[in-house]
Amino acid sequence: MNHYESIFILNPALSETQVKDVIKNYQTLLKDNGCKIIDTENWGLKKLAYSIQNKLSGFYILIDFEYDGDLNIVDNYETELKRDERIMRYLNVKLDKYATEWSHKRRSRMKKEKV
Repeated sequence: MNHYESIFILNPALSETQVKDVIKNYQTLLKDNGCKIIDTENWGLKKLAYSIQNKLSGFYILIDFEYDGDLNIVDNYETELKRDERIMRYLNVKLDKYATEWSHKRRSRMKKEKV
């Protein structure tokens, strides 16, 4: 199984329901193409280090997913991210075994802090 992290920044003009709809749309897109969603994190509205599209903040979203197969689905996913006007920036990373272990530790630590 290949483990991926996808982080994207959404336009700050979106409402909370619109942000949730965008997240749900991309989760559905990944699931319909055979990906297993491990975790989704909405980091909320954050200040940007520099202006993107004349905006100084954006909603940060992280989606962890696994996919066993060719990279075609990741290419299609990136194409959809590029076409979406609500997304200001995105980054998709394929994790190696060490980054995957760190990701699991980070998620378990975050769950413990929430309790």
